[in-house]
Amino acid sequence: MIGLPTSSPEVVSPARETRPNWLSRAVNAVRKRPSAAVGLFVIAAFVVLAVFAPWISPYSTSSPTGPIYAAPSASHWLGTNSLGIDELSLLIVGSRISLLVGSCAAVVAGLIGGTVGLVSGYFGGAVDVVLMRTTDFFIVIPPIPLMIVIAAVWGPSLGHIILVIGLLLWATTARVIRAQTKSVRQRGFVKRAETLGERSARTIVRHVLPQVAPLLLANVILTVALSIFYETALDFLGIGDPTAVSWGTIIQNAFLETATSNGAWWAIVPAGLAIALVIISCYLVGQALEDALNPRLSGGYLLVRPWKLRPLTGREAEDL
Repeated sequence: MIGLPTSSPEVVSPARETRPNWLSRAVNAVRKRPSAAVGLFVIAAFVVLAVFAPWISPYSTSSPTGPIYAAPSASHWLGTNSLGIDELSLLIVGSRISLLVGSCAAVVAGLIGGTVGLVSGYFGGAVDVVLMRTTDFFIVIPPIPLMIVIAAVWGPSLGHIILVIGLLLWATTARVIRAQTKSVRQRGFVKRAETLGERSARTIVRHVLPQVAPLLLANVILTVALSIFYETALDFLGIGDPTAVSWGTIIQNAFLETATSNGAWWAIVPAGLAIALVIISCYLVGQALEDALNPRLSGGYLLVRPWKLRPLTGREAEDL
């Protein structure tokens, strides 16, 4: 008599099988990469600096507090600019606008790119063709000239700068989310929801979006770096809000007042270093998260397997 199995095999629930703990994967990705941990620390330091800027800045950013182009000293750690305003105070206060514009523009780009990618990847067909051809158009056009034209037409303001940058940086995110959505759409729990007659909008929000949200977050962090760069470029060209203090306006004012000709390197270098640090940090963190959360990057494309010589049989053995 054949004995019956005493225990049944463990049944893996669809939720556990299709919804991995992406938060733990993201934390592990940062832990395993010292560069990503350093980048996260730098971003957190600048965020704290921006939040508490009014209480941290040692001097006023609107009235002179020292001589013109005073060199760095104990009283002015980063010197003063052409108006005698403390550069360290300008750098601290300017971090608020630069980080605010960069973060908000990245969120706008993420919302647009995520929506386009979800709709295009889920429905496919003519909808996919139209949306992807539009995405290709935004990918190939040079962003800075178009940003200059649109910002000049709309007028200089923080809201316009955020919209201009966000409306022109969503295309890459849309491509990535579309590819992941097409993969998620073929999974069993999505097919089951469609079979049960669930509406497409509900299926996208309830089943597809949670699967692509971690990858969307990683792309938003990468877009923050680009947004800060473009915000600085627009401010340097004089298209940003002239009444707001940002890292871009600090460099622009130093350039217009010929700080380099006067040997006042401290009027440009600190702001430029701050921009470079934030951009590099966002790239390091975003790249680590994308490598950990994007299944297309989680493994190599070449699968290495052990192999052995196949024994000769039949006519091949007789020939020898």
